[in-house]
Amino acid sequence: MVLTLAAATALFAADPPLERSAERGAMVTEQIAARGVTDERVLAAMREVPRHAFVPASWRHAAYADGPLPIGEGQTISQPFIVAIMTQLADLQPGDRVFEIGTGSGYQAAVASRLAGHVWTMELIPSLGERARKTLEELGFRNVTIRAGDGYGGWPEHAPFDAIFVTAAASHIPPPLIEQLKAGGRMIVPVGPAFSTQRLMLVEKDATGRVTTRALFPVSFVPLVRGGKGP
Repeated sequence: MVLTLAAATALFAADPPLERSAERGAMVTEQIAARGVTDERVLAAMREVPRHAFVPASWRHAAYADGPLPIGEGQTISQPFIVAIMTQLADLQPGDRVFEIGTGSGYQAAVASRLAGHVWTMELIPSLGERARKTLEELGFRNVTIRAGDGYGGWPEHAPFDAIFVTAAASHIPPPLIEQLKAGGRMIVPVGPAFSTQRLMLVEKDATGRVTTRALFPVSFVPLVRGGKGP
């Protein structure tokens, strides 16, 4: 079945995202804070950003459930806890420049944008990128820029970045992203085999340019695809 962009957008346009703040509050208390996310700015952003606006209308009843959800094109919106812990690990500050590979629904970028100065995000699948752009625009997120393309090489014209999110599983940490990470910056990236369990990695670059990596915990992300050539 071929779904046009207009039809796909219509699936997301139903049920305008206005309320459901009580569900977001419960999500933060029961799923996120209870698992150790303590940064009050992250918790506030998770309470504020309407997750149900970033999923298809047919899945909005489950928008605040404890798990990922399909968003079309074989992609998913990450579990709320994963979005929150990745955001906390990035230690975002006002004015920070952030890069994301894998815009997907736009939800991670929306949360990050509440804590940073500007988010640049790339999505390989044009229809997903355009849908995310429209959602963010309709919700009033003005400090997120989306571009269609292969994010493996980063976005050099806006580098260096204070933080980098990779929201798909890579077989290795992309060297161009390490280059584009600012001294003192952090990158959060799931590394491991496609369609299996990966490890969430925290990559840090100190003031001298020395890079350290730390494996955190097991995760399961869709694979990072490079221009149709695989992870």
